[in-house]
Amino acid sequence: MWLRALRVIPRIDRAEWDRLDIVSRWLIASRSAVFVLTFTSASIAGLLAVRDRHFDPVLWALAAVALVAAHATNNLLNDLTDHLKGVDRDNYFRAVYGPHTLEHRLLTVRQLLAYAAAGAVVAIVIGAYFVALRGPLALALMAAGAFFVLFYTYPLKYIGLGEIAVILVWGPLMIGGTYFVVTGTWDWNVAAVGLPYAIGATTVIFGKHIDKLPDDRAKGIHTLPVIIGEPAARWTVIAMFVLQYAIVAYFVLTGFFTPALLVIALAFPRLRAAIAAFAKPRPAERPAHYPELAWPLYLVHYAFLHNRRFGLLLLVGLVADVAIRLLVV
Repeated sequence: MWLRALRVIPRIDRAEWDRLDIVSRWLIASRSAVFVLTFTSASIAGLLAVRDRHFDPVLWALAAVALVAAHATNNLLNDLTDHLKGVDRDNYFRAVYGPHTLEHRLLTVRQLLAYAAAGAVVAIVIGAYFVALRGPLALALMAAGAFFVLFYTYPLKYIGLGEIAVILVWGPLMIGGTYFVVTGTWDWNVAAVGLPYAIGATTVIFGKHIDKLPDDRAKGIHTLPVIIGEPAARWTVIAMFVLQYAIVAYFVLTGFFTPALLVIALAFPRLRAAIAAFAKPRPAERPAHYPELAWPLYLVHYAFLHNRRFGLLLLVGLVADVAIRLLVV
């Protein structure tokens, strides 16, 4: 179940839930399948630190654990906030595509708060260590992270700022911040290099918000797709797909990266499938060829598969880039 929960959001009933160990329950409740987004950001920062010969494996591991713990806490608080506001009642989108531990009465509010508190304590303790080690900038980064954990769902998501928050968090904050706590140096180039992957993470949240656009509009949740409309939102995502590759190509042309990063071109089949899905209006009913268990997730599914492939290849390219620079140059 641990591996299953890390790959997909499993659909389980009460009887199966009761048989699970506490780790499996935490992984499912916190939607751990999306932790790969956070771990990839931390890995990008770590590889850039290796390339610059300032890598500390202990500090990097602590940063990665803190980021994943904060991400888990955010997901749990998202569910709690929407539950308390009544958003997830009556078979709302979130309660359909996976187990909503509060709406499906798998956890009580107190139990969910305990899960969230456990992750928050881990993130805060590690963050406090980094503040003591790195000083005021680490405190500012920690405060920014806490702000997004606490206020992403409300009010940011409700006023069209959730998607912007994702770019900031999975790019400059996670990648630039992890590089800083590991090396002791803030580097704007590193923060900028994180943008292609951060944009990819944003396509995922965009896809989910387009998938549930009618429900969000009806409930007064003004995500960016609700504000600009489905057609504009879909073409915005397609533009972001292209921008991911254009930014990497720019850094290769300027010499910041070696051509090894062009391995991301192997993600083109996933890119082509994602663009084809976003180029057409989202179907109201599940297409015959589409997996039943994945529905009603649709556009987010294509965006996630592309971003997972893009992120993996980006890491492969970075490993090759590091090897070239350390062993050849």
